[in-house]
Amino acid sequence: MKFEVGDKVVIQHSNDEGEVVEIINDKMVLVDVRGVKFPAYTDQLDFPYFKRFTEKKLFPAEKKPKKYIDQLPPEKPAPGKKKERIAQLADGVWLTFLPVFDSDEFGDDVVESLKIYLVNNSTLAFNFSYTLTYSGNSDFNLDGALPSMQDFYLHDIPFANLNDNPVFGCDFSLMTPDRKLAEHYEASLKLRAKQVFGRIEEIRKKGEATFSFKLFDEYPLRPYEEEKPVDTLGLGKLAGSGFRIYEASNGAAAYGVGEERA
Repeated sequence: MKFEVGDKVVIQHSNDEGEVVEIINDKMVLVDVRGVKFPAYTDQLDFPYFKRFTEKKLFPAEKKPKKYIDQLPPEKPAPGKKKERIAQLADGVWLTFLPVFDSDEFGDDVVESLKIYLVNNSTLAFNFSYTLTYSGNSDFNLDGALPSMQDFYLHDIPFANLNDNPVFGCDFSLMTPDRKLAEHYEASLKLRAKQVFGRIEEIRKKGEATFSFKLFDEYPLRPYEEEKPVDTLGLGKLAGSGFRIYEASNGAAAYGVGEERA
């Protein structure tokens, strides 16, 4: 099926209804489902009217007797369910890559570029400073905010640039400072073309759209700093001026107090 921006669609595996907000290529689109955007293959989508038509039954369903509200048992709270996200990842913060395919002169699918996202599957919200370097030279910088359980689109890079030793770096800090947690945390990812080729083949076999690398599991604690004793008597200044400072327990011995004299 061919879709256009603005088309209402149904996700086959979840029956969620959404809207096409971007055409990635002839086989993939970006879908918005209740405010959550994620890529999906077009063969995994249906038009709502097609779904409703195929679900029509030859015979009407048997009507069940009405129940009134005072006859219904109290509803138990359902456990929380995470929204469908760009990638079903475990806890932590991830860098997620979406390969964008194109056809070459022989009609074969080749990766043209990679869309890059930051994915925050933790309970904390972060500010971040993102940098991309090639062979040690800075190429792209971006500062932004990454709320809890949200994704942030960073940018696209040509697939051929993987031959230039890219390093993806992020410096994270808390949006709400916590005295128990570190002021900031730096994480980086180095990728090689051969490594990415392997991941792309893996997701194509599984029918998935993205692959991801974890930047960190948990935001680190603030390093422990041992408190120094307060010099309330100013003895440090005396010692620095040439005075000899003794422990109180050794003071008498230092001056010969208590020793027998001949």
